[in-house]
Amino acid sequence: MTSAAVGTPRRAAGVVRPNVVVAVLAFGGIVVSLMQTLVIPLVPVLPGLLGASAGDTTWAITATLLAAAVATPTVGRLGDMYGKRRMLLFSVVMLVVGSVLCGLSDSLAPMVVGRALQGLASGVIPLGISIMRDELPPERLGGATALMSASLGVGGALGLPAAALLVENADWHTLFWTATGLGVVAGVLVVALVPESAVRTGGRFDLPGALGLSVALLCLLLAISKGADWGWGSGTTLGLLAAAVVVLLCWGFWELRTREPLVDLRTTARRQVLLTNLASVVMGFAMFAMSLVIPQLLQLPAATGYGLGQSILAAGLVMAPNGLVMMAVAPLSARVSRTRGPKVTLMLGALVVAFGYGLTTVMMGTVWQLLIASSFIGAGIGLAYGAMPALVMGAVPVSETAAANSLNTLMRSIGTSVSSAVAGVILAHLTMRLGPVAVPAESAFQVVLVIGAAAALGAFAIAAFLPGRRA
Repeated sequence: MTSAAVGTPRRAAGVVRPNVVVAVLAFGGIVVSLMQTLVIPLVPVLPGLLGASAGDTTWAITATLLAAAVATPTVGRLGDMYGKRRMLLFSVVMLVVGSVLCGLSDSLAPMVVGRALQGLASGVIPLGISIMRDELPPERLGGATALMSASLGVGGALGLPAAALLVENADWHTLFWTATGLGVVAGVLVVALVPESAVRTGGRFDLPGALGLSVALLCLLLAISKGADWGWGSGTTLGLLAAAVVVLLCWGFWELRTREPLVDLRTTARRQVLLTNLASVVMGFAMFAMSLVIPQLLQLPAATGYGLGQSILAAGLVMAPNGLVMMAVAPLSARVSRTRGPKVTLMLGALVVAFGYGLTTVMMGTVWQLLIASSFIGAGIGLAYGAMPALVMGAVPVSETAAANSLNTLMRSIGTSVSSAVAGVILAHLTMRLGPVAVPAESAFQVVLVIGAAAALGAFAIAAFLPGRRA
């Protein structure tokens, strides 16, 4: 470990402008999270646009998920070793290059490659949180990290209506040229206004560990995301799941015995870090269930008896306040964490999410009811996500901040992937006939909502075993 890693985490020379640093990093987080919802309005028409089958075009979404899973822990570790700002800029460059490639695409292969490059930018949020820990005064850190965590939901919520509006009024390539422009702006702002942290560990990068974890994550998430298409009992799906388990065991054996591991499993096994990561998986599951249910309820025809017959643009506008509420409660999350401890904040957020899902099961008959219910869920997610970085950083050394935050972000992503798979199975099997087609039945949506509430309560139970607040 270098001397910089054990010294003061803030710059000894130069003036850090906290408001500017927070604003730039949060903007970068919002831009990156926009990529998650950017192609949703295109999904029904992608086969015609790219000249490919509907099954093949789903790789435009799957590629981003897989690339993000591989990049997040690796980029976080590299940030700790060689500079967080440097890896932040690398991530933004990947976003810009991927967006340009998608903007030039008229066939499937370049689109999938471009979307994979966009996924490599997913490390921006954990890297931003880690830069905040290094650069901001202690009294500003809680609110700033809560805001940075909320940017994940803000970008996702605002991306859907913005993308729908562009698709309805312009050529679909405009989506990616807009993303290119936003990425360039984010990169210029980072270069001009965000300082490079002096906190670095140096050392040798654990290439075998990075490859092993990447292979394990690819096998796991590929099985989860494509299991419904291939069949959950198919040899391909089961083989990938078995390979993920075997590779993870071998990877863990290696990580415990190498001197400079990609992920310090001994630190990760500390109660506060372990339970926070488990709660992150469950909260990621709970968050994404809402994103799968409410837009479909809004867009299903009124002839079903429960659908509201709205356009995708209207559905996106209904979901947008959810992300804004997440950002609005970030200061509250920081205040509760400061006065009561982040454990209480996480438990409170989980309860609010569970209440929001319970409310949705009885308030799903009108647009305004879904708007209110989703806002409650957004408030709970904002509280919970704001507490997670504080819990992680309170239990890891400064030299491992980026790697630990990146792993926590990965845990949330795994939760959302599992949520998508579970909800997809339920919505595909509990159906009703609407003319010649089958659509998800009302009971299917209610089951997913109940599971979302149960997941939030599960996160509450996990958080209850976290260590109490330290003086």
